[in-house]
Amino acid sequence: MGTTDGWRCWLCDQPVDPNASVNSDLGPSVDTYFAAKARKGAAAPERLAHRSCNTMKGKHDPEVVWPSHLIVGDPAPIFATVDRLARKGGREAVGRFQTHADANQASEWLLDRLSRLAPSMTFATQITAGGGQFLLALKTL
Repeated sequence: MGTTDGWRCWLCDQPVDPNASVNSDLGPSVDTYFAAKARKGAAAPERLAHRSCNTMKGKHDPEVVWPSHLIVGDPAPIFATVDRLARKGGREAVGRFQTHADANQASEWLLDRLSRLAPSMTFATQITAGGGQFLLALKTL
């Protein structure tokens, strides 16, 4: 599991020390969130997480936070958006930005983060200008 996740926590996207004790906050832990959500008989992957991230999440849906260096207006909850797109496909708006450069930077970060959060899915982004702002949308391919 650690090698398929690149030894990164799927929740916080930070490195997991493969040599750390499983009792350490930053030690490796197996998250079974997807197994609990899978339909009966369907295979669901276990994901690598820090013990502290896995414990903090508990039985709640995971939360992926937008980084503080990106100033996002009306930020969409990333995990919930990805979950809906996985079920229905299509596209959803994920945030508004003051400049095209800000929207582009957020697009690059989001696509990079989703490559590890949902590696079995392929996404693209679309930036649309309007009303003096730039809307970033995420879509499935």
